[in-house]
Amino acid sequence: MELIIAKTKEEASRKAADLIACAVRKDPKIVLGLATGSTPETMYSNLAEDCKAGKVTFADVKSWNLDEYVGLEPTHDQSYRYFMNAKLFDHIDINKENTHVLNGLATDVNAECEAYEKEIKDAGGIAIQVLGIGSDGHIAFNEPGSSLVSRTRKVALTPQTIQDNARFFEKAEDVPRFALSMGIGTIMEAKRIIILAFGANKADAVAGAFEGAVSAFCPASILQMHPDVWFFCDEAAAANLKLKDYYAWHGEEVLKEELGG
Repeated sequence: MELIIAKTKEEASRKAADLIACAVRKDPKIVLGLATGSTPETMYSNLAEDCKAGKVTFADVKSWNLDEYVGLEPTHDQSYRYFMNAKLFDHIDINKENTHVLNGLATDVNAECEAYEKEIKDAGGIAIQVLGIGSDGHIAFNEPGSSLVSRTRKVALTPQTIQDNARFFEKAEDVPRFALSMGIGTIMEAKRIIILAFGANKADAVAGAFEGAVSAFCPASILQMHPDVWFFCDEAAAANLKLKDYYAWHGEEVLKEELGG
């Protein structure tokens, strides 16, 4: 894994956006896996600015999102379809017919999840998967204890995740208790993974993911087994890493090379 440590989340988000924009310019028909939540918002704003400035086009890009709450309509202001439209899709030149989010209202959940996986495979697989990381080390809605080879499925949210997401709802009781989520095995099939982590509350999770043992108790730790992962952090999130100075030096050198110097 490559680790990019920036002073602020804004700086880290800009660097992550540069890496994605560079990949899109190289492959205008690239397939992206996207994440929601507050963590990638600044990166999405950067990509929207780049698109408006003519630095990158998403006209032929296809995307699949990680997850969606069960029971929320796409028009609900806390649904992940609504989030993606508001934070990214409405601000870039992507064809929304080429953007995909799991249907949280599906009557046949198993069929919905199987169809989603098939769509991704039929599109050639995800080239870049964007992830955030939960304070307990979860990725997507794969909570601690999730199988490291799990596939897209219905999952129950832990009390910690419900508490973390309660700030987006009027009260904690309004947070859905279930979600549809790509599995860890599904995520690991992406050719490249970009993961973002900001703030001191993510420091333990980042250390567990980057330097801890590979374990279902920290789902993000499985990323150590992936051949192409880019971890973008601010200094607060990287604070507990034992070898952070080396990671930071090496990551910056590799990023410069990746972006063409």
